[in-house]
Formats: sequence, C-alpha cells, structure tokens
Amino acid sequence: MLEGLTPGHDAVVCVGYHARAGTLGVLSHSFMGHEIEDIWLDGRPVGEIGLAQATAAALGVPVVALTGDDGACAETKEWDDTIATVAVKQAHDRFAAELLPDAEARRAIEETVAAALSTPPRAPGPPPDPCALTVRRQSASVAATLLGIPGVTSVDGRTVRTRGALTDLYRLFGVWMRVAASLTHQQPYC
Repeated sequence: MLEGLTPGHDAVVCVGYHARAGTLGVLSHSFMGHEIEDIWLDGRPVGEIGLAQATAAALGVPVVALTGDDGACAETKEWDDTIATVAVKQAHDRFAAELLPDAEARRAIEETVAAALSTPPRAPGPPPDPCALTVRRQSASVAATLLGIPGVTSVDGRTVRTRGALTDLYRLFGVWMRVAASLTHQQPYC
C-alpha cells in the first residue's frame, strides 16, 4: 500500500480503507482475510490503517486524509485524530452498509482532501525505534514456519513477534504475508 513512498513525499491520502480484523466494518480484515486475527504495534492493536500511518510517519510523511466506512474513519481518529476522514458508507455488518450516493461521496472526498492539503501538513513524530510487531495468526503452521526467519520469536502457538525499525518491519510483514499465502492458499487482499 505504501510502495514507492519516500521521505521526499509531502503527504499520504488513503482512499477506500476498511476497519481492522475483529471490528465492525465493511469487509473488516487485516491484510489477509481471516488468517490474521490480530496485529499489535508496540502492544497497541493495529490494522492496515495504523500500520500505514506509523510507517509513513517513520518516513517523515504525514497521512492527511482517509476515506472508507464509518468504522475505518473511527479507527483512524483513534490512531491519529489530526487525519481528516470521509465516511462514504455506514456499516451495518461486515457485508452490509448504507452508502452515500456516488456524486456526494466523490464531492466529499475531493473537498476533504483539498482542505487537508491546503495547509502545510505537519510532520509526524517518529515512532519509537526499534518497534515490536506482533501478529496472531489463525494457523499455528504459519506461525511455526515464520520462526525460521531470523529475529522472529514465538509468543504462543499462533502468535509471533519481531523487533526493528518500522520501515524494515513493514517490509518484513510483506514477507510474512507471502509465507502465509503459500501455506494457506489464501492470498492477501491487498
């Protein structure tokens, strides 16, 4: 999701995001459907929104706006309340929502992003270094296989942890997803 992001970028805008696994939201998940049950960054529950924001912050680039359902917008505000959000749907369930009309959603997104970019974005504070990334899997086999990667330790039979610079952890997490996909035949959603 952040491929190509460098410290030379001014801002990040996240479009079409969803809430993390285990929360109410349209298609709520964390990267891999049901395979990933939970993720923690330094002990704080995190999904795709928080991990993207923290990784962008590690590069010195602020996330200025995010669009998605109301669950994603609430999660964003819990993570960083300075990010402008646009809820384009209200979740009734994981598979049911009330959507804004297309023209209204587009207008709200355009206006919110323009407003967010109209003032110089504030530089985010850097995350701690090193950080701890912990992931609880549905499959004990995936967790056991990941233990073959240097620096990965077991928390319990389905949970693994590693520590490092956040930008390195983000890249390593991508490797973890590919290992999980090869073992479970479940591809990442993103």
